[in-house]
Amino acid sequence: MNRFSSFRRTVLALIPMAAISLASGSAPAQSPTPAAPPVASTPATPAPAPSATPAPVPPPAETKSPADPPSAAQAPATPPPPAASVQSADPFGEQITLEPKKVVIVKGTANWDSAFDTLIESFKSLTALLDKQGIKASGNSMIVYTSTDDTGFTFLAEVPVEQDPKNLAKDMSIGKSPDGTALKFVHRGSYDNMDNTYEAITNHLDDKKLEAKDTFIEEYITDPLKTAEDKLVINVYVPLK
Repeated sequence: MNRFSSFRRTVLALIPMAAISLASGSAPAQSPTPAAPPVASTPATPAPAPSATPAPVPPPAETKSPADPPSAAQAPATPPPPAASVQSADPFGEQITLEPKKVVIVKGTANWDSAFDTLIESFKSLTALLDKQGIKASGNSMIVYTSTDDTGFTFLAEVPVEQDPKNLAKDMSIGKSPDGTALKFVHRGSYDNMDNTYEAITNHLDDKKLEAKDTFIEEYITDPLKTAEDKLVINVYVPLK
């Protein structure tokens, strides 16, 4: 499938989202606790005449101080813990500025039926070159699509580096990654399911009436050599004219 132009156009219904505002209610003011009324003085009662056996005096009734804590039945219920924060959605069409990076590049061609296998082989050849010379990648692997048609595409597989590797193969070179203004999209899942992402990208460009350059860039946030294909996370960059 031609990822640049052969997408089926879908009609998307626009669903207006009503803004919901929450009125913030102020808590009612707490009424001050009235002070206990002063105990009225009782006039002294003349002491009874002493008797041989004094009558037992009953214990005073238990009184509860206003400062005593409420009983368990009266204690307010403990509020439930706050709900876990919802993860925000991936950016879709976020405008960014790509900064150029030094990269080691391998050119390649592929057909759509075996596209991912071909890309993996290109990454393996670059990784083997760097590992042999003890050079570590300084960023995520990338694929730059340089042309496409109905049967396949040409591409540049790129790995950012800080130093120049030696003994490059004939299809390898040192260069710079693309730079400039671009839109950022995020794909999660297998490479085969990326057609849905590219269709959404095409619709987004049409809706916004934006003109893109004739190239797409895929940055592999997860290592494609070590990650299951259905667990891939890929940033797709669409350079704008």
